[in-house]
Amino acid sequence: MRTVWKIAFPLLLWPVSVVAQNPTPPTQPTPLLQSPPTTNDSTPGLDTTTPPSPEPTPIRPAQPPAFIYLRPIKQPPIAPGQFTVFNLSAGYAVANLAIPSSGRVALRGMDVSLAADSGRRISAKLDLSYTRAPSVFNGGHHTGAFSYLFGPVFSVWNGKSLSTYAHVLAGGAKVTGTIPNASGGLSVGYVHYPAWAFGGSAEYRLSPAFGFRVTIDCLHAHFFNSAGATHGQNDIRVVNSIVYYLGEPIRGRHRQRLPL
Repeated sequence: MRTVWKIAFPLLLWPVSVVAQNPTPPTQPTPLLQSPPTTNDSTPGLDTTTPPSPEPTPIRPAQPPAFIYLRPIKQPPIAPGQFTVFNLSAGYAVANLAIPSSGRVALRGMDVSLAADSGRRISAKLDLSYTRAPSVFNGGHHTGAFSYLFGPVFSVWNGKSLSTYAHVLAGGAKVTGTIPNASGGLSVGYVHYPAWAFGGSAEYRLSPAFGFRVTIDCLHAHFFNSAGATHGQNDIRVVNSIVYYLGEPIRGRHRQRLPL
């Protein structure tokens, strides 16, 4: 019996010792630790016996992939470019045409040309000219020359107000006139053959829209000789014309790209 009592007595004392070590009633919640005065009330209190929790990592916006990443690029302005500018001229033309048995006759008329100026050394030009003279041999028939020429124009000197050019044009010319025949009378005929011209011009700019041009060239056309045969001949032609620039002049054009 004593042996059983010795074993049972320690088992009765063990729950009492456990209750003595935990005086807080199980029905009461564990009080929370108060934050220190210097900290924000929204931050939970820290226990000195436990290590501080790591600071929260800030959330950053995700970067787009490299192949779609766009950023402003500062680009230098584009240098002044070359632009094609058309100019139209119309004026008074005088041609010195050789006529058989009459020497040379002055033909007067009109000349119209259209040129495409690209701002480079070489441009293009289309020239149309028609000149005529009244009856040479009092036969009641006039003498006339119509030419249509096209070709390159070379810039020789380009100044602010005065510019000079040289040209070589090719095309055709139709010359109509009265010539003496073998029977002592007069015959009327025309010759339509290929023609060409070479010469130069000086151009003075009156304003950004208008200019004055003087052109002197040698026109090679065909007409009849004293025997009635067709032959080539060189005639001098002088043209005074007013030039109208279709659009803004090249010297004033500067294309510039703004930085992005």
